[in-house]
Amino acid sequence: MKVYIESYGCTFNKADGQIIAGNLKENGIDLVDSIEEADVVIVNTCYVKLPTENKVTYRIQKLQKDFPDKKIIVGGCMVEIDPEKLNKVAPEASWIGPHQLNKSFDVVEATYCGDVVREVGFSKESKVNVPKVMDDSLIHIIQICEGCLGVCTFCCTRFARGPLNSYPIEDIKAEAKRAIENGACEIQLTAQDTAAFGRDSGEKLSDLIKEVANLDGDFRVRVGMMHPKNILNDVDEIIDAMKHPKVYNFIHLPIQSGSDKVLSDMRRGHTVEQYLDIVSKFKTEIPDLTLAVDIIVGYPTEDDDDFDATVKLLEEIKPSLIHLSKYQHREGAISSSLKEIPHAVMKKRSKLLSEIKSQITEDENKELVGSCQKVLVIEKGSKGGFIAKTDSYIPVIVDEAELGSFVDVKITQATATYLRSELIN
Repeated sequence: MKVYIESYGCTFNKADGQIIAGNLKENGIDLVDSIEEADVVIVNTCYVKLPTENKVTYRIQKLQKDFPDKKIIVGGCMVEIDPEKLNKVAPEASWIGPHQLNKSFDVVEATYCGDVVREVGFSKESKVNVPKVMDDSLIHIIQICEGCLGVCTFCCTRFARGPLNSYPIEDIKAEAKRAIENGACEIQLTAQDTAAFGRDSGEKLSDLIKEVANLDGDFRVRVGMMHPKNILNDVDEIIDAMKHPKVYNFIHLPIQSGSDKVLSDMRRGHTVEQYLDIVSKFKTEIPDLTLAVDIIVGYPTEDDDDFDATVKLLEEIKPSLIHLSKYQHREGAISSSLKEIPHAVMKKRSKLLSEIKSQITEDENKELVGSCQKVLVIEKGSKGGFIAKTDSYIPVIVDEAELGSFVDVKITQATATYLRSELIN
């Protein structure tokens, strides 16, 4: 039996796909690189935004139309968030819920034999130290916890991922150690909210970062998204942990809006002032910090003054990366009961923020032209050359390099999205 897997969405969901593949491989299933070769196709869905929902829904429909002889299994967040729609779109498909990955082989085997099997529901099964098939031997993703403590009104992902379930530091450390010994040079610690790690188990994110960073070997650690609300009680120790030379000077700290009124409506659990205090502490202690933020444009209660506050915030903190999303209702989300603002208004606001985003990031990158950087080469470029990352996690194009190596470069050119460089002999 041959199986083809395709995953959509975030780093965490990508790792789920690797676990599905690992479970199948352990049970003797052949994993193939094309649908044409496969007997069974697994679509590991994302459902965080409406465009992604439309994308995975269309994909499932197209697979059924173009490959009527293939057995289809749907995994990922759609299974838990919108089973009613999924059942209409693919009534004969089997399901693997995001908490049921250890049953992947059983679902595939039964589906191949003609049964429709649907494994759903929550569990406390660990996703650490389980068999995985990695897409990239140099970058190793470790899920440190699943679920969150948030009640954000716009979010539907929490209905798929459930309450917080942190995995033991010792288990995470063991997987990281094994990955580094097997050649990984970047360890990505990922979760729906890494700052929530340990709130249910008594452990702390700062301790986890230190334990992983202090492992032997030449590698870097990237810490995934942190909710500002959950970083407040441990901010000084997290900063101290992130000062370790093996940890990227990078934080992903979503704010979503620069308006306290909108943040309250979103039930984010923090204020703009608290957010600014966190950012100020990080930038003071880690001067070369790359700050990534998320902004939702056009939340239903956002008026012109609220939007102006968001513009003011971005111009004040000047984040290196800005992830913009136009607000759209999500299945089950509390805010879906509210009336959306006119799309023309949302489009105008989004366009302005996009222009601000490009200007900020290009200005930030231009300041690095002429500087010398030690970079980690992590992948081949799609248009030639190689892509490396600075210690601040900024992508750099390197013409000639060895994958997995650290090289010294001089930055020669900057754009809003990447840097170009030449090797320093």
